[in-house]
Amino acid sequence: MGLANKLKRRVAQNIHFLPALRLVWDSSPGWTTARVALVIAQGILPVAGIYLTKLIIDAVAVSVTVVNKAAAFQNCVPLLILSGIVAILTTSFTSLAELVNQAHAQRVTDYMQGIIHAKAIAADLEHYENPQYHDLLQRAQQEAPFRPPRILDRLAQVGQNGISLVAMLGLLVALHWGILGVLLVTAIPPVIVKIRYSQTMYQWQRRRTQMQRQSMYLGWMLTTDECAKEIRLFNLGSLFSKRYLGIRQQLYQETVQILKNRSFLYFGTEAGAGLVVLAIFAFIVYQTIQGRLQIGDLVLYSQALQRGQTNLKNLMQGGSGLYEDNLFLVNLYEFLDLQPKVLDPIHLRPLPLPWTKGIVFNQVSFQYGTTNRQALENITLRVRPGEVIALVGENGSGKTTLIKLLCRLYDPTYGSITLDGIDLREFAIADLRRQVSVIFQDYAKYYFTAKENIWLGNVDLPLEDDRVIAAARLSGADQVIRTLPKGYDTVLGKLFDAGEELSIGQWQKIALARAFLRDSQMIVLDEPTSAMDPKAEYEVFQQFRQLIQHQSAILISHRLSTVKMADYIYVMSQGRVVEEGRHDDLMAINGVYAFMFETQAQNYR
Repeated sequence: MGLANKLKRRVAQNIHFLPALRLVWDSSPGWTTARVALVIAQGILPVAGIYLTKLIIDAVAVSVTVVNKAAAFQNCVPLLILSGIVAILTTSFTSLAELVNQAHAQRVTDYMQGIIHAKAIAADLEHYENPQYHDLLQRAQQEAPFRPPRILDRLAQVGQNGISLVAMLGLLVALHWGILGVLLVTAIPPVIVKIRYSQTMYQWQRRRTQMQRQSMYLGWMLTTDECAKEIRLFNLGSLFSKRYLGIRQQLYQETVQILKNRSFLYFGTEAGAGLVVLAIFAFIVYQTIQGRLQIGDLVLYSQALQRGQTNLKNLMQGGSGLYEDNLFLVNLYEFLDLQPKVLDPIHLRPLPLPWTKGIVFNQVSFQYGTTNRQALENITLRVRPGEVIALVGENGSGKTTLIKLLCRLYDPTYGSITLDGIDLREFAIADLRRQVSVIFQDYAKYYFTAKENIWLGNVDLPLEDDRVIAAARLSGADQVIRTLPKGYDTVLGKLFDAGEELSIGQWQKIALARAFLRDSQMIVLDEPTSAMDPKAEYEVFQQFRQLIQHQSAILISHRLSTVKMADYIYVMSQGRVVEEGRHDDLMAINGVYAFMFETQAQNYR
């Protein structure tokens, strides 16, 4: 009993196409039902067609010896009509199946892409910094569009050919029972070959996923505007193109070698099966010459043999194809089985509004999963309601990482972050992020209209809400947008027709407006004006102080003239807070901050 249960579990763990069928059904029950119905019909009609042909030939053979030819022909008319109906239905169902299959495949593809997008959105940010995640995503995106619908095709192939095969073998067994065994034996070697090379191709693909991604990356660099200027200035086109072609050539050679080996063995097994079928046909001809079979029987059995062998071949190919799909579906399910670590708690605490005590980092340390180095170590700091603090330090000192922890894009490795004395992990993630408005240094550029770009900061508002334009005025983006051909309805970027490209500083103003739009308790600006000219920067921060009268704020900036406006400053180095205090206090210490400030000040003297 224990062995049986163990075997049952093992089979269940390795049959991956059953959940895929569920996905196929969920994508479109109507199209799935139509597809299955057509499969059954297309499996039955060939049998009916062959049997009607046999009856017509037998009737014609009898009519040769009949005096009343007209009556004999009349006997054939109903059979001819039925045969015509079967032929019309066969043709109609074939055309209809093409429509149904294509429409259904498109629905499944779109549905699967939606599932992958949802999983990617839910995945922890740390996955995006792990090459193995990108390998998983690449393999999942390769399989998702076609594997689930192909499984339905394979099952349809198995079902349709299985139905026809049973009928054909029933006819052939009536001639001689040994034909069944001979045909089955000849079908096994090709299946073994296909299964073996499905395993080989599956293992090869997993080994070469990263190489595939490297070629895709090179292709992306060669065809997008991200690297277009440097590729031309440094004459990198030929270098990148050679690398791309070199990788593709290696992948091509390895793939072709696997296919060559498979084709050679497959040809040998198919040739052997063909000789066996020829021998069975010779047996049918011999039986007819000996008078044991009629001409109609010869036609019936020869067609049954031909179609039966084709049905058996397709049935076995469908079965081995299901095995292959079952292997490759592992790639899809590995991605879909990823579980986030940053989760909502089981018992949610309501987020306090407004904040009364603010945010406190209490001896927080953090280490990225892909490195052994601590990104943050024993950080303790506080942001009170209505207070503006600044984080300064060299690149890589941990400033942006600290903000990611505040937004629960990651959770601390050690220590805690509290809001009004309650650990952030006790709140709903969406509620917390709704109250922390962040503009990162590597802000996103959305190739939508200017108005949509700002509105994305708070999609709970109507697109036409006056606060969208008000946020643009606060960031200085309004002056930029007013000069565009269609104003706020102008598409930004050059990816689509009639799009207008902006300078880096102008894009930064759009991103700032997006941050200002959200009615949050805290606003975080990571190098918010790094690409702006001094005049624009001054105007932004004058408005910024008015904007955040009732909000907390965190500024990250290398421009220490900007940092002076903060109520409190934390100086970071190698993941630690090495100094803290007000501007005047830090200057009096004459430490790291004072050195940085004086160094910058000398450039303006």
